[in-house]
Amino acid sequence: MEQAVIAALLLVGLVIGAGVGAAYARAQRGWKDYQTVRTSVPGARRNAWAAIRAVAVKAAVIALLLVGAAAYAASGSDEERAGPAPTATPSPSHRPGR
Repeated sequence: MEQAVIAALLLVGLVIGAGVGAAYARAQRGWKDYQTVRTSVPGARRNAWAAIRAVAVKAAVIALLLVGAAAYAASGSDEERAGPAPTATPSPSHRPGR
């Protein structure tokens, strides 16, 4: 009977030990991941701001080009390029009175 109790206690101890060991390993892995991410945040923040800056510069250049194109189109050209105005001429195929 004594061996059955010892075996049961050993089995319960192994199950509890495996659970505690798994939780400890998970906590260690989480702490290591946290430390890695914490040290990489400043570099990632710098990269994010650089990307935002690049997009803002491109958007500003595009906006300036659009405003310049609209201003150029609104101002018109320096010289008149209109051809001669069409004149009304009678059609030779239709002769009245014949």
